[in-house]
Amino acid sequence: MKTQNLKDKYFVPLIWGLSILVPLAVAILLYMPEIRVNGFNVKILPTLNAGINFTVSILLILGVYFIKQKNIKLHKVCMLSAFVLSSIFLISYVIYHASVPETRFGGQGIVRYIYFFVLITHIILATLVVPLALFSIYRGLNSEIVLHKKIVKYTFPIWLYVSVTGVIVYLMISPYYT
Repeated sequence: MKTQNLKDKYFVPLIWGLSILVPLAVAILLYMPEIRVNGFNVKILPTLNAGINFTVSILLILGVYFIKQKNIKLHKVCMLSAFVLSSIFLISYVIYHASVPETRFGGQGIVRYIYFFVLITHIILATLVVPLALFSIYRGLNSEIVLHKKIVKYTFPIWLYVSVTGVIVYLMISPYYT
């Protein structure tokens, strides 16, 4: 128990720090002047990002399936892969949005309200999923199963919603990319 307390003393503040710094860094980077990425066509990134989000959704579902089958090894592979891909997505997302002018959604009527509802809930929950995912992974890797189970009952549905709505947002706005 003492070893765990020492780990928590280091890792819990680190997780909270990352949970604050990551969304803050994303927000700052998105509002900086456009960055030029020479020799790379950043216009492929939204499609890549949608593919990453789709893959994360599948991995999350498979991760739950494998843990219900008591296959901890494959559960861990799926969940850590989902986390790595989500991290790659975040980097790609920032590179894209820091490199091109903002794309405005052109839909009208009810679809406009649906788009903005999905987008806003996606953004808010994407921010919340950072500490949830980090704490879920931390507790799982440290075999703190009771704490892991307590947090993943919130992490899983939020993370899945974020990854699925990431694909939906892409599908809705992609006709307006220039």
